[in-house]
Amino acid sequence: MKNFLIPLVLAVAGATVSAAPAGVGELAKLTRRFAPVELTADVSALSAGDRRAIAKLVEAAKLVDVLQLRQRWAGNEALWAALRKDRSALGAARLEYFWINKGPWSILDGNASFLPAEYAGMKIPAKKPEGANFYPAGATKAALEAWMGALPPQDREQAQWFFTTIRSSGDGKFRTVRYADEYQAELRQLAVLLNEAAAATDNASLKKFLSLRAEAFLSNDYLASDFAWMDLDAPVDITIGPYETYNDELFGFKAAFEAYVNIRDEKETQKVNFFSKHMQELEDNLPLDAQYRNPQVGALAPMVVVNQVYGAGDGNMGVQTAAYNLPNDERIISARGSKRVMLKNVQEAKFKSTLTPIAKLVLTREAQQDVDFDAFFTHILAHEITHGLGPHQTRVDGKASTPRQDLKEAYATIEEAKADITGLFALSYMMDKGLLQGSLGQGEAAERKLYTTFLASAFRTLHFGLSDSHARGMAIQMNYLLDKGGFVALGDGVFAVDFKKIKQAVIDLDREFLTIEATGDYARAKAMMTKYVVIRPAVQKALDKMKAVPNDIRPAFVSAAALGAQ
Repeated sequence: MKNFLIPLVLAVAGATVSAAPAGVGELAKLTRRFAPVELTADVSALSAGDRRAIAKLVEAAKLVDVLQLRQRWAGNEALWAALRKDRSALGAARLEYFWINKGPWSILDGNASFLPAEYAGMKIPAKKPEGANFYPAGATKAALEAWMGALPPQDREQAQWFFTTIRSSGDGKFRTVRYADEYQAELRQLAVLLNEAAAATDNASLKKFLSLRAEAFLSNDYLASDFAWMDLDAPVDITIGPYETYNDELFGFKAAFEAYVNIRDEKETQKVNFFSKHMQELEDNLPLDAQYRNPQVGALAPMVVVNQVYGAGDGNMGVQTAAYNLPNDERIISARGSKRVMLKNVQEAKFKSTLTPIAKLVLTREAQQDVDFDAFFTHILAHEITHGLGPHQTRVDGKASTPRQDLKEAYATIEEAKADITGLFALSYMMDKGLLQGSLGQGEAAERKLYTTFLASAFRTLHFGLSDSHARGMAIQMNYLLDKGGFVALGDGVFAVDFKKIKQAVIDLDREFLTIEATGDYARAKAMMTKYVVIRPAVQKALDKMKAVPNDIRPAFVSAAALGAQ
């Protein structure tokens, strides 16, 4: 999961994609919503072998970009090639915005196309296909569901598995294709590069992971390499492979390729490791019926703080990831929990470029003093931790299932919102118990920083529009907390926290999310989304003031370029 269905889509960022293709000026406005930043990471302490390894991993990550383009849309690679041939100013503007979005659809504008309906002989869909390129073009959800439902259990599991595509069989039916076969050429190249990186490094855990992940690309069995990734303890911290399912908006089954090439920040990692000591205690005190709590949380699940060197594929598309919580395979989550990776240099860039100016617009002058990077950083950490808390196994009609399967396309929205609000609950609990270490600490001042920074950050998330599961989840939280009085609209787009009501409002909302997941209640999830995934007038006033504020950052990977030049 990353720290980022109803048909309502609102663009709230000040520039929107019109029905007509965007021109140079409009594309420039769209692009300016992503503030350019230079991401750097200190590579001076790396050994010569690790420097060679990280250069190979950056090379591998660039292949991941190509794979993810193909997964997002069958025509993406050909379109990318055509855009690169266009030397005009308009062509350059289109190519730049294409690369930000990894396709011809503007992510911040409900995935609407910014290109003409036909370009370079290709027909450009007006919106990104819900099934991306994981399913046959034109295949309906009903037809696919009927086909999957008629399959034997083992075949149905493969059809719904992370690492398979569905293709037409030629007789009006469908067939399941493994990623290892669908993307064979690129995965063989990736395997070679990962083995070369494994040979270069002298770190045993990195060598083991890279070797196993190279094998996984060819076998389509990622389990052993995912366990090795959980155990990774190296200066070079790499995440590479198919993970997140956000691009599959039809079912939420299929994983997109992504890569994060990182350098571990050992000092910051040691600061956050204390959270692992309290995982079971937090689980045992969740606002959830005790029968649904996990009696054996994977307390050994690691947490690391890193600085990003390079991002690719789903790891560098649209809104940049501030942290991630992987793997998503329920077998590993049940046995070991999830590994949380915090991208500190990315978070610092986001805080400076987006959250600080937003706070000046939507908070009172007094409240602005409580907006704090440590509170921002710590809540993102808590968000990632609490993806691993709560229900991960369900029973539907007596059969074993998971919340992801039960809630279908609603799962991503509910789960992201659950992690946000459970993170707030967990931090509040730890403050009350005197357990929270670091500069955030406990007491009234710490609580003011936590809730005020979260309120400002809510507007940062809603600034993205409602086409993203994180933003849809934030809309639920914003509107629910306003209804409960935890947040208060003061008029003219200014908001505040009511510190007498916010704690109970958070508990009530957390109980609702956790219960929906525990019971696999799809209808209840959809009803909640229908009611709350909206932008209300008071919130819209605040968003209207934020037109000049960048929605997010657009990183230039300076350290990766320097390593490649050596």
